[in-house]
Amino acid sequence: MQAAENRRPGLTLTILAVACVAYVLQQTLVVPALPNFQTDLHTSETWAAWVFTGFLLTSAIVTTPIGKLGDAYGKRKLLVISLGIFAVGTIAAALSDTITFLILARALQGAAGAIFPLSFGIIRDEFPRERVGAALGLLSATFGVGAGLGLVLSGVILQSLSWHWLFWFGAIPVIIALVLVWRLIPESPVRTPSRFDVWGVLTLSIGLGALLLGLSEGEHWGWSSALTLGCFVGSLLVLALWCWVETKVSDPMMDMRIMRQRAVFWTNVLAVVVGFSMYGTYLLMPTLVQLGSGLPPQLRELVPYGFGGSVIMAGLYLMPATIMMLIIGPLGGVLEPRVGARWLTFVGLAAIGTAAFILTVAHSHPWQLIVAIGVLGVGVGLVYAMLAKLIVDAVAPEVTGVAMGMNTVMRTIGGTIGAQMSAAFLTTFTVGTTGLPAEKAFTLTFLLAGIVALVGLSAVFLVPKGAPVTHEPMHDVIPQTEPAGEGASV
Repeated sequence: MQAAENRRPGLTLTILAVACVAYVLQQTLVVPALPNFQTDLHTSETWAAWVFTGFLLTSAIVTTPIGKLGDAYGKRKLLVISLGIFAVGTIAAALSDTITFLILARALQGAAGAIFPLSFGIIRDEFPRERVGAALGLLSATFGVGAGLGLVLSGVILQSLSWHWLFWFGAIPVIIALVLVWRLIPESPVRTPSRFDVWGVLTLSIGLGALLLGLSEGEHWGWSSALTLGCFVGSLLVLALWCWVETKVSDPMMDMRIMRQRAVFWTNVLAVVVGFSMYGTYLLMPTLVQLGSGLPPQLRELVPYGFGGSVIMAGLYLMPATIMMLIIGPLGGVLEPRVGARWLTFVGLAAIGTAAFILTVAHSHPWQLIVAIGVLGVGVGLVYAMLAKLIVDAVAPEVTGVAMGMNTVMRTIGGTIGAQMSAAFLTTFTVGTTGLPAEKAFTLTFLLAGIVALVGLSAVFLVPKGAPVTHEPMHDVIPQTEPAGEGASV
């Protein structure tokens, strides 16, 4: 494709990275502010938690359908629409004055969850083959970069300004990315004509929504409560119905032949594993760093662990991981043609497990946390980059968006399980009647995250070597040799 070769991949990658960082920033900026929402909006802890949960739910529900629409109507076009929705949701959140309005605005933000899979698809479509690995690695690294920066910036903003400014400042990179994508990114060169699979979208949305709702609220409702168990059982039944529907409709949202491919199936399993291990470790660090802050001397004696740090300090402890992800992600892409994605995934998972085991036995001194979090960054940077590469290598170009969307959803599910496991341990194992988490809660969480990562190593070699594309498209592919819209002059 000569037109594609004449485009500027470096500019495209920079713009997509801005879009991805803007999205991830909004995931983590709100985490330190949850108590502020509860106080300022006069609501309960449960409703304040929905500011985060609502974002997560809509993200999981819409990511795969929008990835499918990107394959059919153009990834750039759907990326512009997603960023537009994201910008509206971010501004609405900044203007919110009630908890209901804020939750709705956050749900609208989450509806832009396909930004990552659409960006991965554009990379696959636009970049020379030899540069795809490094580009995917850099784009994958923005997940960790945005997460770390979000925690640091949130602390800085909340110290001087109201929580509304989390969204006003957050809207700036979103609007910049929207304008740059609209004006400078060329349209994807291949399309797959398809009809919208209403029943597939409906059943997948209900199934994933019930699963993530049960995972997110299980701690508040009780893990053995009728509501929680009902969500899990209902999710299982509806997702089974989704699989049946997708085999019966003439134009499915997700061709089950793709999901049954060994490469795609086991890469999705790995996405759950790495999401679980990362969130089970990464998101626990701020709690450990801040533990002890503001406690009276008699209580501080009961919790000699923890560092009594501020929100900003907690974010700074995560910066080694952020830096390593930014370095290792692209480096993994460069090494992949020589070493292979499977071996690099193996090394990455081993690093994640090692980091978790280090924290299990050594978390009493700052240098121990810094070493462990740096090793974790190496592992996450490698695995995230290689998961994207394994999916890209395994599926045909015209289904990249939907396949990457499903992989992103699997990572979200794994992360939600890991985060809820952490929360359950922190509330189950406490120091007497103080309500403060016991040290056992941290060590058990780190230990389980490490075990899951190491068990996941066995799944790496179940991915076929080379992951050849075996999927035959259900529709004719329409090559777009001339980009449409504003990108035509690029």
